[in-house]
Parts: sequence; C-alpha cells; structure tokens
Amino acid sequence: MDLSIVVPCFNEADNVSTLVSKFVPVVEKLAQGRSVEVIFIDDGSRDGTWPALHEAFAEGGRPYVVRFEQHATNRGLGAAIRTGLAASHGDVVVTTDSDGTYEFTDIPPLVERLGPGIDVVTASPYHPEGGVAGVPAYRLVLSRGSSLLYRLLVDWRVHTYTALLRAYRRRVVDTVPFDSDGFLAGTEILVKGLLMGYAAVEYPTVLHARAFGVSKAKIARTIRAHLWFQARIFLHRLGVRSLVKRKRTDS
Repeated sequence: MDLSIVVPCFNEADNVSTLVSKFVPVVEKLAQGRSVEVIFIDDGSRDGTWPALHEAFAEGGRPYVVRFEQHATNRGLGAAIRTGLAASHGDVVVTTDSDGTYEFTDIPPLVERLGPGIDVVTASPYHPEGGVAGVPAYRLVLSRGSSLLYRLLVDWRVHTYTALLRAYRRRVVDTVPFDSDGFLAGTEILVKGLLMGYAAVEYPTVLHARAFGVSKAKIARTIRAHLWFQARIFLHRLGVRSLVKRKRTDS
C-alpha cells in the first residue's frame, strides 16, 4: 500500500455528505498511479455517523480501498488516531479532520512536500504564508498560544504544532510513541518525532471554521494536557527525565 488516509470521526453524520462531495474527488485523484486506502474511525458516535459512513462508502468498485474501525464508546481523538494508525498499511500515512476545517484539496500538495530527507509534513495556518478564516477567538488563543510555547521549547522553525492534517512516513508511525487519548495526541507525535531526530517541514494553509456541528474540544482539559506536556518537555531539556522512551530505529 502506497498511501493510507486516516479519518477520525465523532458525531459527524452531518459532514458525511461533504466527505462524499469534497473528499472523494481528492482521493480518486491520489489513487491515480498508486495504491490508496482510506480508514474511517468512528469514535463512539451517537448521531448515526457509523451507518452514514457505511451507506456512503461501503460500496465496491472504487479505485481505492475503504475500511472502517469503530470504538464502542467515545475514547477521544488520540485514541481514534492510534486505532487508525495501527490499522494502516501505507508507506505514507495522512491524518486529516473529517469536518473540513482544512480543505481536502490540501492533501495532495501536503503529500508532495514529503520529499527525500523529510519524515513529516504538517499543515501550518500559523506559518507566515498560512491563514485563518472564521475560527472562534478562543480556539485561536489556545492553538496559537500552545504552538508558540512549543516553538520556544522544541523547534522555532515550526510555526504550528496543533494541526491534525499531516503526512508521515511509515517509520514515524511505527516508532514514535504517544500516550494521549485526547486532542494533545497530534502535538505529542510531532514533538516526540522532532526530539527523536525526524525531519519535519510545514505546508502553509488556511484553517477554516467548521461548516456543521460544533468543535469536540474540551477546552479546560486540553489546556491542562498541553501545560503538563510542556512541563515534561522543559524537564526533558534539562535532562531531568526522558520524554521519549523508545529509541528511533531505521526502517
């Protein structure tokens, strides 16, 4: 398998039609000349997301493979990402939001930036060439503020640490451990990957407000998780404790 696309979903029944109209054409383009799989993870939705996904995507005859994973109860974004990564087979693995906060058309150029010597490409609305459109101020305060602190603690050259839209080489997926079951997970993967010596670059893009539904982020819990993780990074930098327990291995 050349490319896996991991799509976590939680109470996204209203967005399934958008996935059909905007996501499918992008995947069909990516499937020209390469093998592609799409993995949907329903993280314990209660609004009919699971049957809606099956109705929209279970039929055969597509130029790419579609598979479904389900959590019986809501376990969190990080847990859904972990399930999706474990189920993936691609040499390159893309994680993307299901709610269209990043345009699905960003996926092909994101993958194209994964050139020789690059292990991770992350979407970056906070890059000088990126932008934000219609996102509530409270979300920006959390996301921008967190990314600024990670820039100071980890790598100043990376402007955005909180985006889910990413492309990873298989070796990153297989060797970078992450513990969070919540919204910290994407940040944790990027930070630990950088600390393990993997090379990351950014793809400047625009972060949009959700078209349907509401954000699933638990603000207070997410802030606490980021602060605790940042404290661990600071201690790691001082040599007090190890942040990454497993060593990087070539693959």
